[in-house]
Amino acid sequence: MALIIRSSAIHAAGCYTTTPIRKGVRVAEYTGPRITKNEADELYKDSVLTYLFGLGDGEIVIDGHCVTMFINHSCDANCETAEVNGRVWVTATKHIPAGAEITYDYCLYDGDEDDNATCNCGAKTCRGTMYSPEEIRRRKRAAKKTPIKSPKKTAKKKRAPSKPLKRNRSRTAA
Repeated sequence: MALIIRSSAIHAAGCYTTTPIRKGVRVAEYTGPRITKNEADELYKDSVLTYLFGLGDGEIVIDGHCVTMFINHSCDANCETAEVNGRVWVTATKHIPAGAEITYDYCLYDGDEDDNATCNCGAKTCRGTMYSPEEIRRRKRAAKKTPIKSPKKTAKKKRAPSKPLKRNRSRTAA
Protein backbone atom coordinates (compact mmCIF):
# COMPACT_ATOMS: atom_id res chain seq x y z
CA MET A 1 0.00 0.00 0.00
CA ALA A 2 1.24 3.47 -0.79
CA LEU A 3 0.13 6.69 0.90
CA ILE A 4 0.47 10.13 -0.66
CA ILE A 5 -0.12 13.66 0.58
CA ARG A 6 -2.23 16.04 -1.51
CA SER A 7 -4.83 18.79 -1.16
CA SER A 8 -7.85 17.94 0.95
CA ALA A 9 -11.36 19.36 1.13
CA ILE A 10 -11.30 18.70 4.89
CA HIS A 11 -8.14 20.61 5.79
CA ALA A 12 -5.34 21.97 3.57
CA ALA A 13 -3.47 18.68 2.98
CA GLY A 14 -4.60 15.12 3.52
CA CYS A 15 -3.27 11.58 3.33
CA TYR A 16 -4.63 9.38 0.51
CA THR A 17 -4.17 5.75 -0.45
CA THR A 18 -3.11 4.80 -3.97
CA THR A 19 -4.30 1.20 -3.53
CA PRO A 20 -7.40 -0.37 -1.97
CA ILE A 21 -7.11 -1.14 1.75
CA ARG A 22 -9.05 -3.99 3.38
CA LYS A 23 -10.88 -3.53 6.69
CA GLY A 24 -8.63 -4.43 9.64
CA VAL A 25 -5.35 -3.63 7.88
CA ARG A 26 -2.84 -1.37 9.64
CA VAL A 27 -2.50 1.69 7.44
CA ALA A 28 0.29 3.58 9.21
CA GLU A 29 2.05 4.17 12.52
CA TYR A 30 1.97 7.56 14.25
CA THR A 31 5.62 8.24 15.00
CA GLY A 32 7.71 11.08 16.35
CA PRO A 33 9.50 12.17 19.49
CA ARG A 34 7.76 11.41 22.77
CA ILE A 35 7.53 14.41 25.07
CA THR A 36 5.51 15.34 28.15
CA LYS A 37 2.26 17.26 27.81
CA ASN A 38 3.85 20.14 29.73
CA GLU A 39 6.82 20.21 27.32
CA ALA A 40 4.41 20.22 24.39
CA ASP A 41 2.36 23.04 25.94
CA GLU A 42 5.52 25.12 26.35
CA LEU A 43 6.93 24.19 22.94
CA TYR A 44 3.71 25.03 21.09
CA LYS A 45 2.23 27.82 23.26
CA ASP A 46 2.28 30.28 20.33
CA SER A 47 1.47 27.76 17.59
CA VAL A 48 -1.86 27.52 15.84
CA LEU A 49 -1.26 23.94 14.60
CA THR A 50 0.18 20.96 16.40
CA TYR A 51 0.43 17.31 15.49
CA LEU A 52 0.37 15.81 18.97
CA PHE A 53 -1.05 12.40 19.80
CA GLY A 54 -1.70 11.60 23.48
CA LEU A 55 -0.53 8.28 24.84
CA GLY A 56 -2.11 6.46 27.79
CA ASP A 57 -3.44 9.02 30.24
CA GLY A 58 -2.28 11.90 28.03
CA GLU A 59 0.74 12.94 30.09
CA ILE A 60 3.06 11.77 27.28
CA VAL A 61 2.42 12.79 23.66
CA ILE A 62 3.91 11.89 20.32
CA ASP A 63 5.03 15.00 18.45
CA GLY A 64 4.04 13.72 15.02
CA HIS A 65 6.60 14.12 12.25
CA CYS A 66 5.48 11.52 9.75
CA VAL A 67 3.04 10.91 6.92
CA THR A 68 0.39 10.11 9.53
CA MET A 69 0.33 13.72 10.72
CA PHE A 70 -1.53 14.50 7.49
CA ILE A 71 -4.41 12.12 8.26
CA ASN A 72 -7.38 14.40 8.82
CA HIS A 73 -10.25 14.12 11.27
CA SER A 74 -13.67 12.93 10.19
CA CYS A 75 -16.78 12.25 12.25
CA ASP A 76 -17.43 9.40 9.76
CA ALA A 77 -13.87 8.08 9.61
CA ASN A 78 -12.60 5.10 7.63
CA CYS A 79 -9.87 4.31 10.20
CA GLU A 80 -9.33 4.27 13.94
CA THR A 81 -6.27 4.55 16.12
CA ALA A 82 -5.09 2.14 18.79
CA GLU A 83 -2.17 2.18 21.18
CA VAL A 84 -0.41 -1.19 21.16
CA ASN A 85 2.64 -1.63 23.39
CA GLY A 86 3.37 2.10 23.36
CA ARG A 87 2.99 2.42 19.59
CA VAL A 88 0.04 4.11 17.85
CA TRP A 89 -1.41 2.38 14.82
CA VAL A 90 -3.96 3.70 12.33
CA THR A 91 -6.15 0.78 11.21
CA ALA A 92 -8.86 0.61 8.54
CA THR A 93 -12.36 0.18 9.99
CA LYS A 94 -13.90 -0.43 6.57
CA HIS A 95 -12.82 -1.16 3.02
CA ILE A 96 -11.07 1.94 1.63
CA PRO A 97 -10.95 2.29 -2.17
CA ALA A 98 -7.86 3.50 -4.01
CA GLY A 99 -7.73 7.30 -4.16
CA ALA A 100 -9.73 7.81 -0.94
CA GLU A 101 -8.61 10.11 1.82
CA ILE A 102 -7.58 8.33 5.01
CA THR A 103 -9.36 9.74 8.09
CA TYR A 104 -9.87 8.93 11.76
CA ASP A 105 -11.89 10.54 14.54
CA TYR A 106 -9.44 12.68 16.54
CA CYS A 107 -11.58 12.49 19.70
CA LEU A 108 -9.76 15.52 21.12
CA TYR A 109 -9.82 15.79 24.89
CA ASP A 110 -7.56 18.74 25.61
CA GLY A 111 -7.64 22.34 24.51
CA ASP A 112 -8.44 25.87 25.52
CA GLU A 113 -11.94 26.21 26.92
CA ASP A 114 -12.76 28.82 24.28
CA ASP A 115 -11.44 26.67 21.41
CA ASN A 116 -14.30 24.95 19.57
CA ALA A 117 -11.95 22.74 17.50
CA THR A 118 -14.34 23.19 14.59
CA CYS A 119 -14.78 20.17 12.36
CA ASN A 120 -14.77 20.55 8.58
CA CYS A 121 -15.34 16.91 7.62
CA GLY A 122 -18.69 17.49 5.93
CA ALA A 123 -20.06 14.11 7.01
CA LYS A 124 -23.82 13.69 7.43
CA THR A 125 -23.08 12.68 11.03
CA CYS A 126 -20.71 15.60 11.69
CA ARG A 127 -20.90 16.76 15.30
CA GLY A 128 -19.34 20.14 14.43
CA THR A 129 -16.22 19.67 16.54
CA MET A 130 -13.20 17.40 16.68
CA TYR A 131 -13.65 16.95 20.44
CA SER A 132 -14.71 13.52 21.66
CA PRO A 133 -18.34 13.03 22.69
CA GLU A 134 -17.12 12.70 26.31
CA GLU A 135 -15.23 16.02 26.08
CA ILE A 136 -18.28 17.71 24.55
CA ARG A 137 -20.38 16.53 27.52
CA ARG A 138 -17.69 17.65 30.00
CA ARG A 139 -17.56 21.12 28.41
CA LYS A 140 -21.35 21.43 28.49
CA ARG A 141 -21.42 20.49 32.19
CA ALA A 142 -18.66 23.01 32.94
CA ALA A 143 -20.50 25.73 31.02
CA LYS A 144 -23.66 25.11 33.09
CA LYS A 145 -21.67 25.46 36.33
CA THR A 146 -20.04 28.71 35.27
CA PRO A 147 -22.28 31.64 36.20
CA ILE A 148 -23.09 33.89 33.29
CA LYS A 149 -22.38 37.52 34.03
CA SER A 150 -25.25 39.69 32.98
CA PRO A 151 -24.52 43.18 31.74
CA LYS A 152 -25.06 45.97 34.22
CA LYS A 153 -28.45 47.55 33.94
CA THR A 154 -28.46 51.30 33.74
CA ALA A 155 -31.37 53.56 34.37
CA LYS A 156 -32.99 54.70 31.17
CA LYS A 157 -33.62 58.36 30.66
CA LYS A 158 -37.03 59.37 29.51
CA ARG A 159 -36.96 60.79 26.04
CA ALA A 160 -38.61 64.00 25.19
CA PRO A 161 -41.23 63.62 22.49
CA SER A 162 -39.54 64.08 19.16
CA LYS A 163 -40.78 65.90 16.12
CA PRO A 164 -41.43 63.79 13.04
CA LEU A 165 -38.56 63.86 10.59
CA LYS A 166 -39.13 65.26 7.13
CA ARG A 167 -37.99 62.75 4.56
CA ASN A 168 -36.87 63.47 1.07
CA ARG A 169 -38.96 61.18 -1.08
CA SER A 170 -36.79 61.44 -4.20
CA ARG A 171 -34.09 58.84 -4.66
CA THR A 172 -31.00 58.97 -6.77
CA ALA A 173 -29.31 55.91 -8.19
CA ALA A 174 -25.83 55.22 -6.92
